[in-house]
Amino acid sequence: MNVRIAIVAESFPPDVNGVAHCTLRVAEHLVARGHEPLVIAPAPAAGTPGADGPFPCPVIRMRSVPMPGYRSFHIGLPGRGLRSALAGHRADLVHLASPFVLGGAVHAVPTVAVYQTDIPGYAREYRAGRLGEAAAWRWLRRIHNAADRTLAPSTASACSLREHGVRRVRVWGRGVDTGLFHPARRSERLRRELAPGGEVLVGYVGRLALEKRVDLLGQVAALPGTRLVIVGNGPAEAALRRALPGAAFLGPRHGTGLAGIYASLDIFVHSGARETFGQTLQEAAASGLPVIAPAAGGPVDIVSEGTTGFLVPPSEPGPLAEAVTRLVRDPAMRAAMGRAARQKVAGRTWAVLGDELIGHYAEVLDSSGTAERQRDDDLRGTW
Repeated sequence: MNVRIAIVAESFPPDVNGVAHCTLRVAEHLVARGHEPLVIAPAPAAGTPGADGPFPCPVIRMRSVPMPGYRSFHIGLPGRGLRSALAGHRADLVHLASPFVLGGAVHAVPTVAVYQTDIPGYAREYRAGRLGEAAAWRWLRRIHNAADRTLAPSTASACSLREHGVRRVRVWGRGVDTGLFHPARRSERLRRELAPGGEVLVGYVGRLALEKRVDLLGQVAALPGTRLVIVGNGPAEAALRRALPGAAFLGPRHGTGLAGIYASLDIFVHSGARETFGQTLQEAAASGLPVIAPAAGGPVDIVSEGTTGFLVPPSEPGPLAEAVTRLVRDPAMRAAMGRAARQKVAGRTWAVLGDELIGHYAEVLDSSGTAERQRDDDLRGTW
């Protein structure tokens, strides 16, 4: 059955983040399966390369403003244009991708809301205080309880949503391109450039922002016989360059260039404890790397402790460095964990996860009348 889907996303390429990447892959899969998606997303900054695609489906851009403190990220402004775009597409279903501002203004059924960003946690991280965190949860609860179904990316995020009063929550993970991210892309030339003395390469890939806590990698950067490699950019980059003078900062990378860097590393490390999923961890695993990450949020589903990597106490630099040291000293363990990591994610392709998503759409469409009555009941107690 052909289904018309309006995807209202808080972020979309050329933005580089998990929401933008996931939304693009969903749109690609829907087109491949014969459906008709439309993406509605914030307009990027004027002159941003890649803003016009090519994309797999039509994209309508909403007026936007820079996010305070992170001016490269733009927030979409809801209004008449959003309503017009939704009406013009005549959607059978609306997909809200990490709804908060743009998605928070959508009042349509049937609706599937995909939770992806720990905004209450970010409010706490950016010192908005308990009131700011509580207000974020109230707003998210209202948005998600107005939807027919909420899809959480991990068991931890699903539990958190339920604990904060969000109903009709199901787990839907993320896919990974196991053809692109592959151990065969390992480059000895790149390794010689990054580790001329034969150092063990320890890598981080992601945004350089306060909540990612890349500063916790200071002890890792100081380990003898290692070289810390950082891929990405963001508002914390200048401070991190000062704090981690021995690290190799490679800037943002994409496609085969990024895949080659992953495969050329020896160990992957993630430092932030606010991940609802952790796509870079999956990409590292597909590249055949052992992964070290905080024992919190999405990484708990991705990393099998002692088999594909190590889970360490969140926000503590010492255990991160100790776990890296264990792997630096044991090449055989690194290799075994890397093989196990690749095997664990081998079946989690975007095609498989995309079909799971279409299955959620079908269930919501089949039960939309019952869901609408339940949603109305829920909203009476949302606040």
